[in-house]
Amino acid sequence: MRLIITSILIILCSTSLVGAQNLSLKKTNRLFKNQAYKEAIENYKNLKQTEEVLKKLGDCYYYTGDMAKAAFTYSSIEDNNGQITDYNRIYRYAQSLLALKDYDKADSYLLYYQGKDWDTKEFLKELEKSTPHNFTVAPIRNEGSNSDFGMSFLNDTEVVFASSRNMERPVYAWNGLPYLDLYKATLERDGALKSIVPFSGINTDLHESNAVFTENGTVMYFNRNNEKRVKINDIPVSNMKIYKAELVDGIWTNVQALSFNNDMYSVQHPAISKDGSTLYFSSDMPGGYGEFDLYKVSVNSDGTYGEPVNLGKEINTQHLDQFPYISDINTLYYSTNGKQGVGGLDIHRSDMVNGEFTTPINLGTTINSSRDDFAFIINENLNKAYFSSNRTGIDKLYRTTREENVLTKYAVKGIVKDSISNKLLPGSLVSLLDEREILIDDMIVGDDATYFFKLEPNRKYTIRGTRKLYIPQDVQFSTDRNGRISHDIYLTLLSYQDAEATIKPDRKGDVQVELDQIFFDFDEAIIKPEAAHTLDELVDIMKKYPAMYIEVSAHTDVRGPSAYNLELSKKRAASTLEYLVSKGVERRRLRSIGYGEMQPLNNCIQEGICTDKEYEVNRRCEFKIVQ
Repeated sequence: MRLIITSILIILCSTSLVGAQNLSLKKTNRLFKNQAYKEAIENYKNLKQTEEVLKKLGDCYYYTGDMAKAAFTYSSIEDNNGQITDYNRIYRYAQSLLALKDYDKADSYLLYYQGKDWDTKEFLKELEKSTPHNFTVAPIRNEGSNSDFGMSFLNDTEVVFASSRNMERPVYAWNGLPYLDLYKATLERDGALKSIVPFSGINTDLHESNAVFTENGTVMYFNRNNEKRVKINDIPVSNMKIYKAELVDGIWTNVQALSFNNDMYSVQHPAISKDGSTLYFSSDMPGGYGEFDLYKVSVNSDGTYGEPVNLGKEINTQHLDQFPYISDINTLYYSTNGKQGVGGLDIHRSDMVNGEFTTPINLGTTINSSRDDFAFIINENLNKAYFSSNRTGIDKLYRTTREENVLTKYAVKGIVKDSISNKLLPGSLVSLLDEREILIDDMIVGDDATYFFKLEPNRKYTIRGTRKLYIPQDVQFSTDRNGRISHDIYLTLLSYQDAEATIKPDRKGDVQVELDQIFFDFDEAIIKPEAAHTLDELVDIMKKYPAMYIEVSAHTDVRGPSAYNLELSKKRAASTLEYLVSKGVERRRLRSIGYGEMQPLNNCIQEGICTDKEYEVNRRCEFKIVQ
């Protein structure tokens, strides 16, 4: 039903039917202003076809979902040497042309509207290769159907949906259909709806729609328009609100409006996360990016709610972003007409990675039509989904199965090797990161040193190879129209030893930065100017290799008490570390340790058996690379 899809304003007007004999423009414009579009259409059709009449008649057809007549009426304006200059009407004209698949003409108006080239034919061609799944769609057999949409799972066998099938209900002036009620039905294995009955305890004289249920089936959220009318731009309107109900002893009761509803704007299309802790919804509340945006709000354990949070510009557009659904694997599905698409509302998906939603992907032409496609729900394990569409001119329920698109085997694979010896490097860590440098997945390569990751279309990635004592390698690539579907990326890692002459293995096989000896004054831990000059060489190396981590160790000879020597070495190691930090090396990349006299380099392990020069060999600082 177009009123729920657009949800621009839900009007409860009691305008009496204007007789055919009373066709004044003034009265008809009043119908238009009050959004009684069905009645207005009949009057505008019989008035003199001026530019004003044609523009408003085209709008009426658009808002009631008759895109063919909308496009024809808009084009009549130009045929009569008129012009469509209103910014939003240009968009409506373009959308009606997309619905008729008149892509070239639609693109010319979208170019003007968006201010950039808009090639729908090319987009649809790319979409065939970029969408991750293909869908097989069939209408749901549903006796008594009369504008049905927004199906949701109540339990394993039952579903709930909204419908205008009750012909005894008042007629809604927007589209001439009865007011909406919620219905419950049994979903048969063949996809048919049986035993359809009104949903008990919820329906009123107002609109009810878009019911969703928590995992345990004891709490439901749904839409109901506000009984109270408020004036917005001098028009009395009744916005949508989200309500909550609880199942108590088999009866749905305790029906309450949520605390963040508001009379001045709509809050609608609830969706609940599997754990029940987050509620998603659509709203035209102030501060959004467009007509309707997607939001989320925390559901607290005490039954209260947090503050609504906008899902951001990656998800939301300047137009309609609606009908969210969050699957069991935290994938967000929703519909929008604000991104380049097939026409009307298109169903998109966005995966959650590290708590953030990724760039949305259009589900493609095997499910999206040139009209409105929305209210998508899915069983991810069974690959069975259900959605609503007005592709036949009226809202209907559809079922679909999906399978992987063989044209979109998006993946990246490769081998990790040493860049000098060309030997395989098993045990290396390979990480896949998104365009924000957020980790998506990683793996330790096996004996064959190979890695493999599945990818999503229309994304930018970084593949990163890391290994102890090697310089990490980053390779950026994309799966958008400028990239490729499948990527073979060999990671060739360069060891620190091969990169720098001053980096060498020590006697124990550890790799260290070999610097000139650092000397301290007797019984002191203060960095002397000569030592500072030497340490500056280490600073330069660590800034050159930001992934390098160093252990700073200090050693003494055996002369003097061992406890005293140990404490002195700790102070000298700490002092050295602080000097490196003062020169801009991140503290997290350093650790200091004092070994005292425990690790001599020669046999001077007792006092009085060696020369001063021999003892001096053991008084040193070392800089071992630990990563």
